[in-house]
Amino acid sequence: MKCFPALAVALILATSASAQSVREHEGEHHLVLTGVGRFVFFADTVSLERDAEGVKMRAFQVAEDDFEVAGQAYWGGWSWWRFDCTAHTADRLDFVAVKAGGAEGPSTPDTAPVYDAAPGGDAAELLAVACAPGDATRAVADTLDEAVRLGRAALSESDEASNLAILTAEGAPE
Repeated sequence: MKCFPALAVALILATSASAQSVREHEGEHHLVLTGVGRFVFFADTVSLERDAEGVKMRAFQVAEDDFEVAGQAYWGGWSWWRFDCTAHTADRLDFVAVKAGGAEGPSTPDTAPVYDAAPGGDAAELLAVACAPGDATRAVADTLDEAVRLGRAALSESDEASNLAILTAEGAPE
C-alpha cells in the first residue's frame, strides 16, 4: 500500500501536465487545406496526437457561404479523426458544428466503423497530412476566420470550374 501515494502523485502530475499541454495550444491552429469538394477540409496539425494505434487529428470543414440550418448561418464544423498510417484506414470520431462567428456546438459522436481511406477522398487527403505533416504544401490558415475565407474562395473557384466543365462538355453556346 506504500506505493499508492506515489502512484496518486504521479497520476496527478501527469494529468496536470497533460492539461497544461492542451491549454498551451488552445486557440492555436495550423490549418492545412487538404481538399475541395462539397466542403473544403483543413487539417489542424497543431492537434496531432500520436500513439501506438496511429494518429489522431482534428479537421475543420468549411461550408459554402450561404449555408444555413433553421435560419442560423454556419461556417462548417470540427471533427476529430483517428488514422492508421500503415493500414490506410480512417475513423471520424465526432462532429461539432461551428456557427458563423465561431461559436461551437456540442460534440456529436460519429459511430460509423473504421474504413479504408480511398485515394482522392477526404479521409485519404486528411490521412496524408496526419501521417506526414511535413509534406503538406497547400494553403495554410492560422485562424478559423482565415480558413473560412480561404475555403469559401476555393469553393467559389471550384463551382466556377465545374460550371465551365459542364459548358465545355455540353458545347458552349456560340
